[in-house]
Amino acid sequence: MLSMQIISIGKLKEPYLKEATEEYKKRLSKYCKLDILELPDEKIPEKLNENLAYEIKSKECKNILSHIKKDSYVIALDLNGKQFTSEEFSVEMEKISMTSSQITFIIGGSLGLTPELLSICHQKICFSKMTFPHQLIRVFLLEQIFRAFKIAKGETYHR
Repeated sequence: MLSMQIISIGKLKEPYLKEATEEYKKRLSKYCKLDILELPDEKIPEKLNENLAYEIKSKECKNILSHIKKDSYVIALDLNGKQFTSEEFSVEMEKISMTSSQITFIIGGSLGLTPELLSICHQKICFSKMTFPHQLIRVFLLEQIFRAFKIAKGETYHR
């Protein structure tokens, strides 16, 4: 069975997001082994300069790197990543699962990901050019992974 890992900076605080996450984890258990790892976010001061922002991102990204499983196919969620339709994403997930039994998705913190971390990723994807809270994007990601499995298996799913 395919193993999936989502590494995310920051904890879910809102109960409705926790409930949605748990629901998708339950639904996905039929298709894959899913592990969600929440890593602490660094405090962002009111007066933020470029150097401090990079320092904060670096700290978060080093923590992410230390948790990526060996031989995992790594996909970062990034505003400069490729955009897919749900059908294209399903095909892409099928292709990846043919060569890798472990897929890791990375969701950065409020300041994003460092170029160093992005450079080790096999792929970067973008859900929208709009900015969303990283807690909400986790639910979007889970929903799209679930939808991708349903499409791949030819099972019905609302449009």
